[in-house]
Amino acid sequence: MASILIRNIKSLVGVREADISMVKGEEMKTLPAIDNAYLLIENGLIKSFGPNNEAPERAGEVMDAAGKFVFPCWCDPHTHLVYAGSREQEFVDKINGLSYEEIAKRGGGILNSALRLASASEQELFDAAWLRLEEMEKFGTGAVEIKSGYGLSYEAELKMLRVIKRLKEKSKLNVKSNFLGAHAFPAAFKQDHEGYLDLLINRLLPQIADEGLADFIDVFCDRGFFSPEETDRILQAGAKYGLQPKIHANELDYSGGIEVGVKNKALSVDHLEFTGDDQISVLKDSGTMPTLLPSTAFYLGLHYAPARKMIDAGLPVAVATDFNPGSSPSGNMPFIVALSCIKMKMLPEEAINAATLNAAYAMGVQQHLGSISIGKKANVFITKTISSLAFMPYSFGSNLVERVII
Repeated sequence: MASILIRNIKSLVGVREADISMVKGEEMKTLPAIDNAYLLIENGLIKSFGPNNEAPERAGEVMDAAGKFVFPCWCDPHTHLVYAGSREQEFVDKINGLSYEEIAKRGGGILNSALRLASASEQELFDAAWLRLEEMEKFGTGAVEIKSGYGLSYEAELKMLRVIKRLKEKSKLNVKSNFLGAHAFPAAFKQDHEGYLDLLINRLLPQIADEGLADFIDVFCDRGFFSPEETDRILQAGAKYGLQPKIHANELDYSGGIEVGVKNKALSVDHLEFTGDDQISVLKDSGTMPTLLPSTAFYLGLHYAPARKMIDAGLPVAVATDFNPGSSPSGNMPFIVALSCIKMKMLPEEAINAATLNAAYAMGVQQHLGSISIGKKANVFITKTISSLAFMPYSFGSNLVERVII
């Protein structure tokens, strides 16, 4: 790849040493930047940066970013973007007052998506997911974690994971794959939890490992879904095949998911609307990244995760879109940053750190992405002309991303 020189940058945001893997607590308020800067990219990597008057005189392609900001691309560490069809009828049901759990009991929710996915071809799933990935890139996203979990059968879970593998191979975005067979108990196993765990652990995991289909293993550990004991068994089984744990936890109640996630050294525990002092204490210094999904709370009308309390207690926080057809049908990361500020009272600097470096940590790519650092991949975006850093979340209805470089 030829070199790219971006000059006259109004502010180059997220400048850090490459060995900084996350920021937490008070550190999240600091977002290092260089005003009136340049950025040099060579062979797809960040070669150098600094004050604009120190920019090299020659480069392959030169871009003028006068009046514009340059950010590291967003990392989105929690999505379900491989799915068949939409669920706007459930959207209407919610308006009519039905809860998430009531819709699920009527055959909606995850089981509805599983039914649709079973009849969709691998190519149909790939084509639809590809369009979603392309849309996400336009919002400045450069890395995405994609979960299975709408299959809920041997054949359909493998179909989903094979689609994710194809996306990973074809897309220029950095894609990570997560096996979430433990998303819900399918109807046939509602009264036979042991039978479904046997399917996940003894049939699916060996095949997934054999085909190299997943980077992570995940469980929906919450009220009405998987218990902490069931979650523990699944995560330990996945670890034997080299799959790093992640957790859906505490979205609906104090489920014990945070505790079992930390016990199993989960890379992240996600959702966390129900998080109190005890859970914060468990998370502190654990190495597990609390990952918050504010658009899900927004869409479902739930209360938001206590981001302010977490950060003030010294925790790191990441944010993600939870892009899925039922509870967050959007991959718009700038809107996530805005919601983090508006609804979770995070400062713009905290929200941007949560969507870049900490989000990269939550999907295990912080060595390569998430900050403007020498030697990291040059996944960056250039904004339109904006007045300040805070204008990004302030102007929540506009896409201020002008150009994305992956």
